[in-house]
Amino acid sequence: MTPTDHSPLTTDLLRSLRPHQVLSSLSERMNYRYDAIQFGVTPLAVVLPESTADVVAAVRAAKAAGVPIIGRGAASGLSGGVTPVQESLVIAFTRMTALRIVPERREAVAQPGVVTLKVTEAARPHGLIYPPDPASFRTSTIGGNLGENAGGPLCFKYGVTGDYVKALEFVDADGDVHRLTRDCYDLAGLLIGSEGTLGLMTEATLRLIPPPTYSRTLMAHFAEVGQAAEAVSSAIAAGAVPSKLEFMDRACTNAVEDYLHLGLPREAEAVLLVDTDGDDLQTVDAEMNLVEAACLSAGGVVRRAADPAEAEALWQARRSISPALGRIRPQRMNEDIVVPRSALPDVVREIRALGDASPFHLVQFGHIGDGNLHPNIMFDPRTESSEAVHELAHKIALVAIWHGGVLSGEHGIGTMKKDFMRDAVDPVTLDVLRDVKRGLDAGNRLNPGKILPDAASPSTLVGDSQSRNAGGLAAGKG
Repeated sequence: MTPTDHSPLTTDLLRSLRPHQVLSSLSERMNYRYDAIQFGVTPLAVVLPESTADVVAAVRAAKAAGVPIIGRGAASGLSGGVTPVQESLVIAFTRMTALRIVPERREAVAQPGVVTLKVTEAARPHGLIYPPDPASFRTSTIGGNLGENAGGPLCFKYGVTGDYVKALEFVDADGDVHRLTRDCYDLAGLLIGSEGTLGLMTEATLRLIPPPTYSRTLMAHFAEVGQAAEAVSSAIAAGAVPSKLEFMDRACTNAVEDYLHLGLPREAEAVLLVDTDGDDLQTVDAEMNLVEAACLSAGGVVRRAADPAEAEALWQARRSISPALGRIRPQRMNEDIVVPRSALPDVVREIRALGDASPFHLVQFGHIGDGNLHPNIMFDPRTESSEAVHELAHKIALVAIWHGGVLSGEHGIGTMKKDFMRDAVDPVTLDVLRDVKRGLDAGNRLNPGKILPDAASPSTLVGDSQSRNAGGLAAGKG
């Protein structure tokens, strides 16, 4: 058996927590140094709390030892947000899974380790659902969704995680517990999307809604990628508010087709998947008619789902993107930009041109109705340069900024885009954000090294963005 770490931190943790809640062997600790895209430093210890009181004990022990703290959920994040950048204490919330539905208030009270899908599964017998649906909803947790302000295909019509939070409980850097509502100074809103850098959220009261009575599904494909973006802009300008409006480019569609053989149009340069829904069938059909007309006007070929089974088959393609791309290269950088819908045609064309000019396999998909695109750079770290991948990711980020967009919709800044913040945010605003961080975490103990670039470090970014900087922060939605 690998020897355990008998550091003062571990000894102190074992005084206030049960032995099965503290992981100290090297083999155990190594499993908590990564997220979905990046490896970090092996933590000094790992705590698996089961209550807010356990979190308080762990935070106070770390403070006494002068050790930073990383809050961790399912580690499905895509920005390096939970990877330790130095020796730290990882607090992994996977055992905090209490969930209570309060149907008369249309609320769910959830601890951070609750898997996202479980909220709707528990609410559905009461005639309710929880709309935020990130692609990882079968594995991601409420705590991670709160940290990134996660969205998903339903976000355009129904909103993102933060739109459904009524109250929060969190533990601050000193180990004190706070209960927040959304009144007056919206401190809860400040914590949502802060990637664990301002506090450790230990409970959330979430708003639930009744599911829509009717829905309709459409797939449209186009001979040119910009046509799909034009169709989106036209449909929304005409008054359509689809519940889902998703986009896949040709490379993405073919990856899924190679994987599942669903009969997708391989020749199409872009595919749109669209749902409309509501409680009035006439309105649902009218909105879908607007979408169909916009797609046809932009040169698209349209296929409507005849029944729920066919609709489910069409949406299987979108849900299968991640495993399909995993078959192409062993690693990918999943970009996550948001741009104004009016800029979508130019943005998707410019990103396609960047991909064509690079040596990498690049695909685009995303929640295009919300202007949230996920360009993915596929690469093999054994044979291809990680620095070149990062440079291409930076060029993609600059495209978003130049068109009045932001760096992130739902994946966060983490470490992956921390340097890009110099392009997206002016120095004065960055200093204000650093002041906020110091105000809530004066000792920089909570998830240090994430989001904000070091004020003392010179920029190492490529390209001249100063003259074209359109500003903007991470939107924290998707």
